[in-house]
Amino acid sequence: MTEDGVLAENMGESFMKKTVRFLCFLFVALLLVPNMLHAESVAPSVSASSAVLIEAGSGKIIYGKNENQRRGMASTTKIMTAIVALENASLDKLVTVAPAASGVEGSSVYLYAGEEIAMETLLYALMLQSANDAAAAIAYDVAGGIESFAAMMNEKAAELGLTDTHFMNPHGLDDENHYTTAYELAKIAAYALENETFAEIVSTEKKLIPLHNSSASRLLVNHNRLLRQYDDIIGVKTGFTKKCGRTLVSAAERDGVRLICVTLNDGDDWRDHRALLDYGFSLYEREELAVAHALSYDVHVCGGETDTVRVSNMEACYAVLAKTHGKITMTVELPRFLYAGVEKGDEIGTVRFFESGTEIASVKLYAESGVTVQKKEKTFWQKLFPFLN
Repeated sequence: MTEDGVLAENMGESFMKKTVRFLCFLFVALLLVPNMLHAESVAPSVSASSAVLIEAGSGKIIYGKNENQRRGMASTTKIMTAIVALENASLDKLVTVAPAASGVEGSSVYLYAGEEIAMETLLYALMLQSANDAAAAIAYDVAGGIESFAAMMNEKAAELGLTDTHFMNPHGLDDENHYTTAYELAKIAAYALENETFAEIVSTEKKLIPLHNSSASRLLVNHNRLLRQYDDIIGVKTGFTKKCGRTLVSAAERDGVRLICVTLNDGDDWRDHRALLDYGFSLYEREELAVAHALSYDVHVCGGETDTVRVSNMEACYAVLAKTHGKITMTVELPRFLYAGVEKGDEIGTVRFFESGTEIASVKLYAESGVTVQKKEKTFWQKLFPFLN
């Protein structure tokens, strides 16, 4: 073989090797790209003994780990303390601190017995500073004592349909009969956040409060670091005791999607919450099911100036759904007919939306106009003898 032939053969072999290498690289890349694209959708590993991530509106569980296991909750107890206080006392009420509330162990704002302080200030101390003395002061003022206030907390839990939650005190200090589950604690938080005052308090990073009936003040800094670490955080509460370990409830809202995350006994809770919230937001989005007036129907009217009335949805309808959800269907609930005397804006019916058979949203249908009763034509005798009318 000539020198040129050998050179050509070597070049051919080199080209083949490079081609094979390139094809192998391309094959591996094609395998990796889908995994890289869906990396956010892989459920994170968390160090908590119990954890849950839910969509707040529906209560649907997005992630769970021993979420129905009863465990101590430490100071996340104060979520229920705050909502019971808000529903049973006015914010501007002056509370006289009971002697038994002064000097409670654990986190404190060092209240003095007999000190007068507004209920609103106590709630900020409760939720930002996690003050156990504030929790006790609230309990004595609202219910007359710790046990009676705990009874109110348990009544609220029952009202919310919680069967694995029981309170013994308003602050969360250890007691074997003081427990909840990650899932039920998430439901408590979701309910509490519907209260605008509660939501405002737990989203506050810093607050100046009066200091012991004087013109001086003290600065409260929210223990919830996620308010400074995660852009979409809107609350809620930290907790710790040696027995319970670190407990944390967080809530975040992005583009109309509100998520609640709970971890119990978690040594790496800040990281775990950020990872779980990222995971949830990668899976769920708010979807518009119907724009305003898109759902429009005619309903027959008996005895009216017109035979029908148009009804429609006055507001748009939305639902928070998984980005890869099942088939959406709807049912329309309307009466077969109406009697005249319909007023504009009367509620007439409902449209319900379902995903794979489960109701996800509903919207009311209202009359777009009124229908008056039809005036009867006078008979011959009524026209002849008006007194017969």
